[in-house]
Amino acid sequence: MSSGNPFQLVSTREIESLHIKLETYEHIKTGAMHYHLATENKENVFLVALKTVPTDSTGVAHILEHTVLCGSERFPVRDPFFMMIRRSLNSFMNAFTSSDWTAYPFASQNRKDFDNLLEVYLDAVFFANLHPLDFAQEGYRIEVKEPKDPQNSDLVYKGVVFNEMKGAMSSPVSKLWHTMSSHLYRTTTYHYNSGGEPKNIPDLSYGELTDFYKKHYHPSNAYFMTFGDIPAEEHQEKFERFVLSRFERSEHDIHVGTENRFEAPVQVEDFYPSSDPNDQTSVIVGWLLGASTDLQELLAAQFVSNLLLDNSSSPLRKYLETSKLAETPSPLCGLEDSNQEMAFLCGLEGIKPESAEQFENEILQLFERLAKDGVPLEQQEAVLHQLEVSQREIGGDSYPYGLQLILSSLAAATHGVNPADILDIDPVLAELREKIQDPEYIKGLIRHFFIENSHRVRLTMKPSDELVDQEKAEEKARLADIKKDMSVEEIQTLIDVADQLKERQEQEDDSSILPKVEISDIHSDIPRHDPEISQEKALYSYLCGSNGIAYQQAVFDLPMLSDEELGWLPLYTSMVTEVGFGDYDYEQAQLKQSQVVGSLSSYSSLMVDDADPNSVKGYIHFSGKALNTKASEFVALLKDVINSVRFDETERVWELLLQMKHRKHQSVTGSGHSYAMLAASAAWSPLSAINHKLGGLTGIHRLMDEVKDISCLAAILPLLKSIHQKVIGSPVRLLAMGDSQGLETLKDSLDKAWVNEAFSHEITPSKLSVPSVDKQQLWMTNTQVNFVSRAFKTCMHTDPDAAPLTILSSVLRNGYLHRAIREQGGAYGGGANQDSASGVFRFYSYRDPRTTETLDDFTKSVEWFLSKSHGFEPIEEAILGVIGSIDKPASPAGEARQDFHNRLMGRSYEDRHEFRDRILAVTEDQLKAVAEKYLLNAECSEVIITNDEIAESLSLKDWTHYQL
Repeated sequence: MSSGNPFQLVSTREIESLHIKLETYEHIKTGAMHYHLATENKENVFLVALKTVPTDSTGVAHILEHTVLCGSERFPVRDPFFMMIRRSLNSFMNAFTSSDWTAYPFASQNRKDFDNLLEVYLDAVFFANLHPLDFAQEGYRIEVKEPKDPQNSDLVYKGVVFNEMKGAMSSPVSKLWHTMSSHLYRTTTYHYNSGGEPKNIPDLSYGELTDFYKKHYHPSNAYFMTFGDIPAEEHQEKFERFVLSRFERSEHDIHVGTENRFEAPVQVEDFYPSSDPNDQTSVIVGWLLGASTDLQELLAAQFVSNLLLDNSSSPLRKYLETSKLAETPSPLCGLEDSNQEMAFLCGLEGIKPESAEQFENEILQLFERLAKDGVPLEQQEAVLHQLEVSQREIGGDSYPYGLQLILSSLAAATHGVNPADILDIDPVLAELREKIQDPEYIKGLIRHFFIENSHRVRLTMKPSDELVDQEKAEEKARLADIKKDMSVEEIQTLIDVADQLKERQEQEDDSSILPKVEISDIHSDIPRHDPEISQEKALYSYLCGSNGIAYQQAVFDLPMLSDEELGWLPLYTSMVTEVGFGDYDYEQAQLKQSQVVGSLSSYSSLMVDDADPNSVKGYIHFSGKALNTKASEFVALLKDVINSVRFDETERVWELLLQMKHRKHQSVTGSGHSYAMLAASAAWSPLSAINHKLGGLTGIHRLMDEVKDISCLAAILPLLKSIHQKVIGSPVRLLAMGDSQGLETLKDSLDKAWVNEAFSHEITPSKLSVPSVDKQQLWMTNTQVNFVSRAFKTCMHTDPDAAPLTILSSVLRNGYLHRAIREQGGAYGGGANQDSASGVFRFYSYRDPRTTETLDDFTKSVEWFLSKSHGFEPIEEAILGVIGSIDKPASPAGEARQDFHNRLMGRSYEDRHEFRDRILAVTEDQLKAVAEKYLLNAECSEVIITNDEIAESLSLKDWTHYQL
């Protein structure tokens, strides 16, 4: 390292289990920290985080995260973040607001692209323009509802974050968490909702936003984190040149504060707004634990949390799942260790409010018993085994692997702990293995964390339909009071600002000032994975760098199922590995699994039969992973589960069914756009229609309607048994993935375990019954914002039109929908996509304050595209985005798994390469041709997910109405 480097090296540590070297640096002048995870991985990751500590619930940190990305000193365009998404081959771009930090990460495999994004991100974060109109767009603003008659018109709140948080806080789980935090944390920043409470967001002024930025967005409060094969010194040269050389050390002391500990536990009752009769009371008990900056305290808390809740044989999980006080465990169970002071929560849903005290007492009695009797050593060892598997596995199938590592250690870094201490857990595992040999160790931890800890809150949260009306009335009254005191000139100012914002949103920025990659920067090939294939046993073996983890799957053809059986297929796949097998009851089975494997699961996958577009085929997966040292046991265990699974534990099946019902119902407010797109697609695609019936809104509606009490199992249990017998009687193929050691053991064990089965390389299509679906559907649930979708029948992936339709969806999103739906309409998101697996083109919006107006924007986007020539630039940007998605790397095992699935779906390497070549060759003429052919004046289906009040106001009498 050159002597002129403005950073000084603080420490280095090799983390052998992760194949990385973590280098810690400090910027001499400003104190900015740089943590570099040096590795040979070519997917380089960058993240810069700032400690952000709100002192209210106005959402200042969250709104700032949005507005920071709306233009900067060197790149004074209105929307550089979304513009760079279109000018990049990134494998990840985003920004996050946590409870006490804000982070800006990206990842790319292309070096030119990485450098481009780095320049834009650094300038955005440290030299943001923070235009007042961007604050109005992204945060909140007040508009006159009817500008043509301002004196008689109501005022309304608008804004992206305002609507995003209305959607987020529609979730009972989110409301429960933020309410618990406000009582468990009384004197630190965690008392507040950093995302913003909708009722508090309008209290934030533009001046307060800019003051928060000046204080918090300074290098002295910055944590730079990088991963990949670019040397740290190269990163640091750019940090210094573009940012750090312009700053001196800041004197601001930014800290989250320290909690004043309770002298006695407290009990709180509160309400959440809900007009949904399916929403129920929840009771949560939470403890404030020690500092996450104390490494020993942190790892002990993680160990205890896993020991208590890891699986259904774990003592606390077992109690929560079997308690007669309620229907199901709360999703808010476990350790929150990202805050400076940790919290542990456990709770029940569907409980009577008067049972809250009994629940708390029973939890305390459970801990008293554990502190007296301890926990069996085999359960403690099983938890350590799970930790070892999670430590060794190379991820990257959802987030980039490097980003996963960075995020897992980011909280520690912002709290002053070296990330190496969090990432390098092998020494800790070894230490824990020694400590658990002492029976008093776990007993002491239980006493320390729970029995002797008086900082405890019991929160009872009840649904209230009155609160729904009350919150609406309060917002309306607040706006009325504001207007009452406004002069004619002030009202006109609101109208003028709205006009100025619209003009700004519609302006054409000079995108040439932003760096970009071009099609010529795209590599011409895609990775090829060729497995070793055993024709006799249909065994597909992939050698990959799995870091000591062995993966296997047994994949059965989806058998012919009756309508009743098909309807309960999601229940079957979700619980087949969660019940007992052979001589093991479900508790023994769960413990056995945790001792042998890192995970065991099952799922179904459906696809259109290429030979018959109206026929659907599919398969059932049994899937898992284990350490190489347990590969033989892994094979035997999975075979035993498949051969001898039990559906005779009625209480267990009922518990799992209730959990599934609650989770599915709660998922609508978070994933409404996905459900709306699936429902709209169902009118045109047999595949979508069946998926809509199984896991979509129709499936959720069926669960809510049919799962009332345990008597329903009299009909369901025989169906589960019948499904399983049909599945294991179907042809099977096997998948094995791992490094050289694990793969050889897997292959040998599979060869011995699977002997008399019917193996197959081809999937025989099942003629599944395709339900009919209405073309206009209005779904009503407990949500403050809406989800809107429209779908058109198009073509499958093998059709030459699939490529231009895919590019068209990006052009419509980038050129029209983003501005109309998000910026002007105020939705959190919106766009379009071509689903070539189903042969459907879908428009959508997410957390949208509008409904039919958004449908109009879908129409206008097509008219806009066909009305003029757009040139090649927007097409090139769309191509870059699609190619970036196609080429996005996965984990070594994930890439092998994708290749296997493509083979199952009949998509050869040559087919995928041809589709990619078609994407690269798309022209504007092709886009206009497919837009006219499939979208212009074509028959469509439409879906809106909303609440009862909005649904009534829409008067869509020709639509089919459903209540969730």
